[in-house]
Amino acid sequence: MHCVLESGHISQFDTLFRFRSKLNFFLKNWLTDGIFTVQKFITMITPYISHLTLHAIKAAIKAGKLILDIYNSGYTTTYKEDKSPLTTADSAAHKSIAEDLFETDFPVLSEEGREIPWEIRHQWHYFWLVDPLDGTKEFISKNGEFTVNIALISADTPVIGVIYVPVTGMLYFGNAESGSYSLDCSLNPVNPQINKLDKLLEQCNKLPYPGLPHQFTILASRSHLTPETSSIIDKILKEYPDSKIVNTGSSLKFCRLAEGNAHFYPRFSPTMEWDTAAGHAIALNAGIQITAWPGSETLKYNKESLVNPWFIAQKAGLPDFTG
Repeated sequence: MHCVLESGHISQFDTLFRFRSKLNFFLKNWLTDGIFTVQKFITMITPYISHLTLHAIKAAIKAGKLILDIYNSGYTTTYKEDKSPLTTADSAAHKSIAEDLFETDFPVLSEEGREIPWEIRHQWHYFWLVDPLDGTKEFISKNGEFTVNIALISADTPVIGVIYVPVTGMLYFGNAESGSYSLDCSLNPVNPQINKLDKLLEQCNKLPYPGLPHQFTILASRSHLTPETSSIIDKILKEYPDSKIVNTGSSLKFCRLAEGNAHFYPRFSPTMEWDTAAGHAIALNAGIQITAWPGSETLKYNKESLVNPWFIAQKAGLPDFTG
């Protein structure tokens, strides 16, 4: 969460505290003594981050159930201008999530929503970034590796991430205050009436999982290796000869990293911001480093172009395999 007061931009905080009662509480606790501290700000925002995380979790699960019903019953497919597929499940999930997130009073930028000009977007301090059905091709091929992705962006950084896997019922989520967690909703369904994230956390597993195997695992597709990816894998194999390469859906790669079940994910092909934002937040708050490549800058969001640069996501403390 950004805790820097920009000159003339108190609206950065106003945006977070849209609801009248929350804004009154904020003003009372900050302005009465005229003293602002990071600790005081964190104390005040924590309930709202928790509330928003829980709200996004419920929205993702609700959309996931809708997707699964369509997956098991039948759907129609059309094609966008870029020739990528669009199913009735994509559209239904988008509508459901947009309606649920509308209640938070933050704008929603969705892959399946209307295009929003940069002139409007660059004024946003907080907004939801959504891929209502990440992995439409996987949905059509019936391999089960598709997800619902919801992230809350603060300025250019994802501060909340939620990924739900409709077929398995696995839920992954994370934020800067609580860290990252997973929950098997097929065994422990989330009660729609639950109103505190802390209660949900009692059922969840903290990420990364403890005591996992140490075999070095690379997340990449053997059938779609770019020269850059092959070069890095060769360097890894020299350092870790028994490494294995595992292929899985894009959002699920971030989840595998956050779990501790994988160590290295190079992505040297195009992705969009809504493809990565939720996974970025979950992996980041589980100790994973995510940087643009080449270079060492973290991925930024709400850029004029929503196309991501190439990037590497990896467990902290690994050697530099890119040099």
